[in-house]
Amino acid sequence: MVMAGGLAIARDPHVHYKGRITCFVVVSCIVAALGGAIFGYDIGVSGGVTSMDPFLKKFFPDVYLKMKEDTKISNYCKFDSELLTSFTSSLYFSGLFAALLASKVTKAFGRKLSILVGGITVVAGSALGGAALNIYMLILGRVLLGIGVGFANQVIPIYLVEIAPSKYRGAFNNGFHLSLSFGILIATLVNFGTEKINGGWGWRVSIAATAFPAVIITLGSFFLPETPNSLIQRKNNHQQARLMLQRIRGTTDVQEELNDLIEASSSSQNITLKMFLLQRNYRPQLVMATAIPFFQQMTGINVVGFYAPVFFRTIGFGESASLFSSVVVGIVQIAADGFAVLTVDKFGRRRLFLWGGILMLVPFIVVGSILSAKLGDHGNLSKGYSYIILILLCIYSAGFSFSWGSLGWLIPSEIFQLEIRSAAQGITVALSFIFTFLIAQTLLTMLCHFKAGIFFFFAGWIVLMTAFVHFLPETKNVPLEKIDLLWKQHPIWRRIIGEDGKENEDSASS
Repeated sequence: MVMAGGLAIARDPHVHYKGRITCFVVVSCIVAALGGAIFGYDIGVSGGVTSMDPFLKKFFPDVYLKMKEDTKISNYCKFDSELLTSFTSSLYFSGLFAALLASKVTKAFGRKLSILVGGITVVAGSALGGAALNIYMLILGRVLLGIGVGFANQVIPIYLVEIAPSKYRGAFNNGFHLSLSFGILIATLVNFGTEKINGGWGWRVSIAATAFPAVIITLGSFFLPETPNSLIQRKNNHQQARLMLQRIRGTTDVQEELNDLIEASSSSQNITLKMFLLQRNYRPQLVMATAIPFFQQMTGINVVGFYAPVFFRTIGFGESASLFSSVVVGIVQIAADGFAVLTVDKFGRRRLFLWGGILMLVPFIVVGSILSAKLGDHGNLSKGYSYIILILLCIYSAGFSFSWGSLGWLIPSEIFQLEIRSAAQGITVALSFIFTFLIAQTLLTMLCHFKAGIFFFFAGWIVLMTAFVHFLPETKNVPLEKIDLLWKQHPIWRRIIGEDGKENEDSASS
């Protein structure tokens, strides 16, 4: 034990506070995690509607003509359109600015307000997109969706890790990605159904339906409890924080956790964003805040994410078949997310990262090989090879979902100390939107130029990111207030920050 500010703080990070899983926490986390469904639905619906003929005819006629009439264009290039990529990527462009703004709102006004802002903005964006009469209304609606998603993605992972018991924090936080995958699945099911509506207006239903999960979290935000961390950080109200801890933990014995929250908050008052970016003792967290969202996008998930129906049409599936194939992939992702929820606090984060890396790498190499050998610039794959590719992409999606999919949201939300949590999470989400925007803006062009080689391109990144996992400390069962001890005890990072958490003079001078 050591003394800090008059409080005893354990040097062992693997300490469990008193309490149990309460119905109050479960319901609160379910409502909050629906923010993931909003993001997932936006991902799934954009890929689905961009493969629908009526939608393409109205907003992207050049793409429709290339797909239907121009047989000289390569299979890989028919969807390469600057306007089409602008529609997809506009959400991520607006989302990155919203995430930075949300970090300030979350810290100054609490977690609940950011959830409310996110929900209201998504409702407005979905209504405008569903009623769009021209490309300008369509993209403006997409921008509003991006603002709402930026707020939701910044605050909800923080909310989940702060309210969940430390022993089950991974499972509760993975509910966000489970909800995200559920949103993707619902979007593909809606797309599959609305594509068959006579009159060519089914895409309007698909886009407008984004409002449903947004309405739930908007109304739910009025009933969600504020986290004890936020109550102490914003109001310094120890009594209110104690009562909230007792309510969410289901016990009156919360003094140890409260002491650690107070201690963490007392050290946070003078921490600025500039200090987080420049101080050496926050260097590990800054590296992770940058590397994790970057690697999450470089897994290649967007090939089978928001462009899945487009990709399936590229290899020769029809409109309905491509949408149905996306439904199959979505079901597999849900199952894999369920596996992550059940195992992340048992096997740990690093082990799931390593398993996921293998399950992503092998399918991409085989898919790239099949497309290189069997699919030319024109024509289609045989049914047999098409189904083999579908199975391989399902395996890949499973590996992504229980590793970089779910853990890519969990790890950043739990590795930051309270004093930098809101700002660091805002940076992480903003960078995630930047990288997603860049991928969304370039992926169809990359597909056109790399062709089947795009799978080998992403496979190389999967090898690199799987090796990078060794720089990440294992956070399984470690309370949030003890996370800083992991960096001080890590064999690599402690040389940079020093074992006492201050700048290492030797490293600085060298």
